[in-house]
Parts: sequence; structure tokens; C-alpha cells
Amino acid sequence: MAETRTVLVVDDSGTTAKQLSKILEASGRYTVIGRAADGLEALKAFQASPPDLVCMDVLMPNLDGVQTLRMMRQICPEARVVMISSVGGVADKLAECLKAGATNVISKPFDPENVLKVLDSI
Repeated sequence: MAETRTVLVVDDSGTTAKQLSKILEASGRYTVIGRAADGLEALKAFQASPPDLVCMDVLMPNLDGVQTLRMMRQICPEARVVMISSVGGVADKLAECLKAGATNVISKPFDPENVLKVLDSI
């Protein structure tokens, strides 16, 4: 069996983080090695144990997803970060995320097949 890839899940909604973690773990292809509720926690977790992938919400308290993404890319230019977005109202933020170095974007509510398709392509 192929080795699983490690993922850091970053979302201020515990429900969303649990839902995404469940999708990833159930696939057998991903191991969630940490969860963070904001950008500051995410940076600490990222530096303590760099994951293969980061799934991070765009809108969070303390340090938003775009700022956190930029800081992660400064720490590790090859960091692979997939941004998580609500379907409506953040198109300008998504463009900013991609410009800042996001690898891809997935939308909430999650479609498990689409989440795995996006992550598998990275």
C-alpha cells in the first residue's frame, strides 16, 4: 500500500475541521497530523511538524488564511496549501490566495469526491 500523505487542517469552525478530517482519514490516503483554529496556531503547527499538505480556511480570526499562506510560503517556498472557501462572496479573496501561492481551492460545503480529487492531483 502506498504511504499516506500528512495534512494540517486549519479552520476556525471545529465542525468543518472535523468533517474535512473525516473525509481525509476515511480515504486511507491521508493522515491528519494536526488541526489549528487560526493562522497563529497554524504557523506554530506548520513549523513544529511540516505536513505534506495544508488545507486552510480563507476567513479566520487573528491571522486570516491569505496572511498565513504568505507566511508559510516564506518559511517553506514549496509548501502546498489548498485554501478552503465558502461558496459565495469571496471570489476576490480566492484570486488573492492563488496569487499568494495557494496550490488550489476547495469549497464548503464539502463534496468528498471533489476534495479527494483536488488533493490527489497535488
